[in-house]
Amino acid sequence: MSALFEPCTLRSVTIPNRVWMAPMCQYSAAPAGPGAGAPGDWHFAHYAARATGGTGLIVVEATAVTPEGRISPYDLGLWNDTQTEAFRRITRFLAAHGTVPAIQLAHAGRKASTERPWKGGAPVGPEAHGWHPAAPSPLAFTQGHPVPAELSVEAIQEVVRRFARAARRALDAGFEIVEIHGAHGYLINEFLSPHSNHRTDAYGGSYENRTRFALEVVDAVRAVWPDDKPLFFRVSATEWLEEGGWTPDDTVRLAADLHDHGVDLLDVSTGGNASGVRVPTGPGYQVPFAARVRAETPMPVGAVGLITDAGQAEKILCNGEADAVLLGRELLRNPAWARHAARELGGEVRIPEQYHRSV
Repeated sequence: MSALFEPCTLRSVTIPNRVWMAPMCQYSAAPAGPGAGAPGDWHFAHYAARATGGTGLIVVEATAVTPEGRISPYDLGLWNDTQTEAFRRITRFLAAHGTVPAIQLAHAGRKASTERPWKGGAPVGPEAHGWHPAAPSPLAFTQGHPVPAELSVEAIQEVVRRFARAARRALDAGFEIVEIHGAHGYLINEFLSPHSNHRTDAYGGSYENRTRFALEVVDAVRAVWPDDKPLFFRVSATEWLEEGGWTPDDTVRLAADLHDHGVDLLDVSTGGNASGVRVPTGPGYQVPFAARVRAETPMPVGAVGLITDAGQAEKILCNGEADAVLLGRELLRNPAWARHAARELGGEVRIPEQYHRSV
């Protein structure tokens, strides 16, 4: 059997194959009003198409745990009952078609309150449904971005509680897996990195202090997330800085710590916390970081980043570099990527009866 189409069991959840959809923001929720942050028809159609295409696991895009934690005013959120109910429509459909529904919980930190990418992505203020962002330290992400407010210890603890509340809502909404977003320059990543965390209290300075917030969030979520359901964590394994940033060595150390705190899989990405850096992209360019974590720790890993064809994905798994592959842009281009890959590799995926004539 193709390694790509072998089931993967984490705790009590069995994922039918190892073709997983990476979280990708759609910036398509209402920015204000009673339906703010709730998924709508676009989100349903978007995720349903990938489920009917055979994707084994879908990680719903970065979903903010507070209104101020959204990347843009148009992001999804999970802080009220309206949002919880709206997500149930999606999780029911995914589960009915054999796809495991997962959700990434996030807080954007200093990169919050920006316009949608196709509108330029610049910071927005109250006149465009925006707000002033907060972060570990009063350091702007880049030129033209506001200097964020420094979070107090009390505010940090409130964010930890918000992650836990959102996890409870995710369970109520029908999700089987929660992923905590600790990558791409958003709040948890900002705490982890000495590039963005210049605090001198218990949340800054040493590795132990800079990882404190991440581990507190993990502990708070794990405390409310059922023991039989998996918990993922997404990390930026490197910031691609020559010095002064988070490193692959840090990532290996954190992976072991996260495993001890009940995380079941590390979703290994890179970058996003430092502007203007050169990233040497190419096919599978982030896979070596995942492979190192898998080789040096007991943590299962997911590999992501320019994984585009079936043979490439199969090789990653057969070489023991990852336990699953997460596809992003390739699934935007081809929602039925898993079905095509199964045909190429001799694997099997569930195909809706309505599509049997296409086999």
